[in-house]
Amino acid sequence: MVVAVVLTLGPSAPGWADTGADKKKLDAKISQLRTELEGTSQTLAQAFVELQRTKAELPAARQGLTAADSAQAVADLRNDAVAASLAVAKANEAKARDVLAQNALKSQKAQDRLGNLARDEYQQGEVSGLSIALEASSPADFTNRMIMMDTVTRIRRQTVRGLDTLRAQGQAGAAYLVAVRQQVAVLKVQAGVELARATSARRHAATAKTRLDVLYAAQARYAATVATEQATEIASVQKMQAQSDSLTRVLAARAKAARQAAARAAAARAASQSRPASGPPQGGLPQGGPPQGAQQRSASGLLSYPVGFPVSSEFGLRFHPVLRIWRLHAGIDFAAPCGAPVYAAADGEVILATPVGQSGGYGNRLVIDHGLHGGVDLTTTYNHLTSFVVTTGQVARGQLVAYSGTTGLSTGCHLHFETRENGTPVNPRSWF
Repeated sequence: MVVAVVLTLGPSAPGWADTGADKKKLDAKISQLRTELEGTSQTLAQAFVELQRTKAELPAARQGLTAADSAQAVADLRNDAVAASLAVAKANEAKARDVLAQNALKSQKAQDRLGNLARDEYQQGEVSGLSIALEASSPADFTNRMIMMDTVTRIRRQTVRGLDTLRAQGQAGAAYLVAVRQQVAVLKVQAGVELARATSARRHAATAKTRLDVLYAAQARYAATVATEQATEIASVQKMQAQSDSLTRVLAARAKAARQAAARAAAARAASQSRPASGPPQGGLPQGGPPQGAQQRSASGLLSYPVGFPVSSEFGLRFHPVLRIWRLHAGIDFAAPCGAPVYAAADGEVILATPVGQSGGYGNRLVIDHGLHGGVDLTTTYNHLTSFVVTTGQVARGQLVAYSGTTGLSTGCHLHFETRENGTPVNPRSWF
């Protein structure tokens, strides 16, 4: 019989999930990590970011390998099932050919037997009961001749019926052979398709396994780099903090001296303007304006933006994801490309131009003192610069003073801008 093959073993290829949304989430997380790692060595920051990326990608890679292995198993089962069906169909085809050949041989023998009977009858002439009775030599001979005639007649009839049966069987066998050959042809095509699917599934599984192995190797490599760089990073952070503290002390001393000088100048002016014979005018206020350098900021703010690029990171506490500590991001970052012009935020005096290697991770660093404003000494710092334009002397608001860069502990081109009141870092936005 012809066997119909229906395969319902599952999908022919792995159903890969749409990872577009996951990729967006991962990219957002990586972007946040880069922000949190600002002020970290580029080697450590990059290794940690890639370590987190590989960790995030591993679950999907494992799922991909599982799906690929499952798809390969299904494809192999389909391929094996079709191959088995093809083998059965080929065996049926061979058997049908043998049966048909045997039928043809039997038919030929039956036809030969009928031919011999016909030839004998022709040679002997027509035989009837009367001729047998007339030709019989005795009653026994008559009986024998009648039995022989009945036997020949029975043999002829049986042979004719057998030949008819063989012919019918031959026709059925021929039709069956055609059907089996058609099935074999269909199964050969299907076997080719399933073999291609199985081969493709094996290739997908191998690719998924390779991807997973690559991720594991990368994870180990990045983890080793992070472990190696952590000690260096701790020392760098401590050195950077020491430089910041040192600058705080220097600026605090300058602020104290500036306030003392302003107070002395104010006292001298008050003494020169006082009246010997009378006290202060009615109302108790001394004559003259406020002390020089102590004027209040205008409502629009004292400082201008130092670059024409948007803020990429704000002032405030930031958690270091590698060292697992909170630290102050003591300024705001502008997304300035390397080599972008940097301008003085207000009139002032350049008091420090510290090159790479002496700034404790701030790279090329410029410090401008803007004097006393609102009772505090205001300074601005410009960090990670590519180069300086001015290193000493007075500068005016909007004057080109440097070019932005990524020197020191920096993960990419930007300008780290700080404002300090009496040496202490404060949010620059309150001065813009």
